[in-house]
Amino acid sequence: MDSFKFPLQLRWADIDANFHVRHSVYYDWAALCRISFMHEKGLTESVYHQFNMGPILFREECRFRREIRMGDSISIDLQLVAARRDFSRWTIQHSIWKSPDIEAARLTVEGAFIDLHLRKLTIPPALAQSVFELMPRSAEFKWSDS
Repeated sequence: MDSFKFPLQLRWADIDANFHVRHSVYYDWAALCRISFMHEKGLTESVYHQFNMGPILFREECRFRREIRMGDSISIDLQLVAARRDFSRWTIQHSIWKSPDIEAARLTVEGAFIDLHLRKLTIPPALAQSVFELMPRSAEFKWSDS
């Protein structure tokens, strides 16, 4: 897949005292984008329940580049930046766009899958691996063995 872009709806509740988007909203948008991509490809909560597993994050970082204010038309995308070949660990990058050519923020997450019964990291089932295989990859994508 070449790209996955998700339109965002800016709400009054997303605005802070400086009349631009609150910092924590960016993280919520990134989570919404990842979950929407996975749902679209068939990796839903029922699959997580079936396999007693779920995604977890180790690190989440955002670089704010431009203000987003009420009235801006915004969208978010995602790209796989790095992964183990079994997709047991991965890094996803999101760009938040306030127009097709103005990047407002770049958010990076590092994550894995956890076995919900053992409370230990696990290798995801084939369905989850196939969904991550379909994820758009950044130009800098690399396989990771560590």
